[in-house]
Parts: sequence; C-alpha cells; structure tokens
Amino acid sequence: MPASEVLFQALIATSVDGIIMIDEDGLVLVYNDACARMFGYAADEVIGRNVNMLMPSPYHAEHDGYLARYRKTGEKRIIGIGREVLGRRKNGTTFAMYLSVGEGVFHDRRIFMGILHDISARKASERQIQELQKELLHAARLTATGQLSAALAHELNQPLTAILNYVGILQEMTGEDKGPGGEMLREVSARIAEQTTRAGEIIRRIRGFVAKREPDRSILDLNAVVRDAVALGFVGAADSSIKLETAFAPDLPAVLMDKVQIQQVVINLVRNAVEAMQNSPERRLQVATCCDRDGFVQLRVADTGPGLAPEIAASLFQPFVTTKEQGLGIGLSICRTIVEAHGGRLWMELGMGGGAVFQFRLPVAQERATADGK
Repeated sequence: MPASEVLFQALIATSVDGIIMIDEDGLVLVYNDACARMFGYAADEVIGRNVNMLMPSPYHAEHDGYLARYRKTGEKRIIGIGREVLGRRKNGTTFAMYLSVGEGVFHDRRIFMGILHDISARKASERQIQELQKELLHAARLTATGQLSAALAHELNQPLTAILNYVGILQEMTGEDKGPGGEMLREVSARIAEQTTRAGEIIRRIRGFVAKREPDRSILDLNAVVRDAVALGFVGAADSSIKLETAFAPDLPAVLMDKVQIQQVVINLVRNAVEAMQNSPERRLQVATCCDRDGFVQLRVADTGPGLAPEIAASLFQPFVTTKEQGLGIGLSICRTIVEAHGGRLWMELGMGGGAVFQFRLPVAQERATADGK
C-alpha cells in the first residue's frame, strides 16, 4: 500500500470529526470511528448502503434526487459550501451538525467526501442563552410591574380608607332607624365594610410582597406566612369554582426564614395548582402544614388537576422545563433554590387519585428546637 494511502487512512481513522465518503450513487465507501460515535451505527452497518440512512425526513427522500440532478446539471447546492444540517442516529433521534462537502477522484472513481462536526451541545447552549435573555427581559418587566403595583397599592389605600369612613357614618345615621329600610341599609353597609376591608388586606399583602428589600431572616410562624401567601396566590381563583381546603397544624414550631422568599414559593405552588385545574371537572386545592419527628415543619399543596407525565415529573425542577405554553420553566427551579437555601427540601409526588402534590420541609428554628429538647 502506498505511503500516501496509509497516511490518508490514518488521518481518517484518528479524526475527531466524522468523515464519510460516498460514490455517485450515494453508497457509503468510508465511514470513520468518529461517525460511529456520532450516529451509533458500526461501520459494517453503513458501508455499502445509501448515505440517506443517516438523514431524517425530508432529506432522506430528497438526497438521491439531488445527486442525480448534480450529475445531470452540475448545479452545486452544498458542495464546497459548509452549512448546518440534521443527522439521524440509529435510535431515531436527530442532532445538529455542521457539514462540509467536497468532491474528487479516488481510485478512478468520482467520490464525494463529507466532514461532519457535531454541534448539538453548542445549539443547546445557544437555546439556553436565548431563554436566559428572555427571562432577563421578563424579570425587568416584573420589576417594573412590582414598582407600579406598589404605587397603585399606595394610591388605592386612601380611597378605601375614605369608603370605610363613609360606611361608618352611614351606620351611625341608620343606627336609630328600626324600620325595614334601616335594617336593609345596615346590612348593605356591613357588607360594603367587609369587602372594603378585604380589598385593603389584599393591598397590604401586595405592598409587602413587592417592596424592595434586602434578604431578612427571622423566626416566624409558618402557618401565618402560608395564610398570607395562599390569600395572594388564590386571588381570582374563587371565580373558577375552585374549592380551597386548609389544614394548619396547631402549635407548629417556628422557623428561621425569609418571609417574602417563602411566600414567593407558596404563591408559585398555589398559582401552578390553580392553573393546572382549569379544565378539571373537580377543582379542589388542599393546603396543609404539619410537623414531623425529624425537627422539620412541612407544607403540602395538592390539586386535582391532570397530574404530570413521568418524563416531565423527573426533570420538573430543572431550569427551562415547563408544562405551560407561555412558561419559561424557571419558577420551580427558583423555588427549590430558595427552599434548599433555608436548609429544606422541595419535591413533587403524584396524587393517589390524580393531580400533583408539592411539598417542602423546613428545619425548626434552633432556639425552639433546643427548648423542646430540654
């Protein structure tokens, strides 16, 4: 064998990029080890067969026609020009690669040589960068929305206070009227006062949630934090005929936590549950707290939605994994980061009768835990 051919074969065998040579009919003549790693086929499974076996549709069906047209017209579409294409692995999956094609004569035969470089990892990184850029824009919009919400909450608080004052005056004016008209006015004014107070409470919670602040941990009652967060997360859900069931364990040990961060987690779980039940015939949201024997308090949020497919459930807390058409899939990832930063754990289980159950546990504050242990 001539030295030049020995060198040629050595270069092909040791190349980190895939190298394929085909004849004018598209049959594979050379297929190196890098190609075997890339496509999953051994050389003896490919050599002698049509190269279109390595192409997904529609390229699989079009390739022979391209070769025939090139032989007839000499029109080049990819020869001498590198471009990104898709390859098809043995297991049927596709991946992105950069393909450069050249032509020449080898052993008196016209051949085409392709050099293939797997760029699937680069493409995945590019997609992730694009998603991060979208999320940064989304975060900027949320910041602006938070500032606007704080301003609106401040402005709305004054007219709500005025309404309560007027209702109080109306109740005093009708207090001496014992007739049916006076009784009806007192009932209506009481309802106005009740709903105005409720609106004021929602605004108070919003102002506390969106206010700019440094992380601040203190020893708090998880039940109280969860109640406020559920009230915020459940805003608007009552109109969807969702039944809210709560079960807060009495005498729950206190937890060292950042109130707003834990509220963010609870609101996210509640909103996800509410959205998951939009098309469910039975809509029931259960929120419960308890204390286990390991020195942890636990929150459980269960819905009666459709649940999650196993492949989604397995990677649910990874960034950019989402079941929502418009979601970016970072909410649960952030929630897990927050809970783990508090020394806890967040996980999901499928409900016994369907739906999803999200739970997190947080360690009891050391001050309380030490006192209980004495």
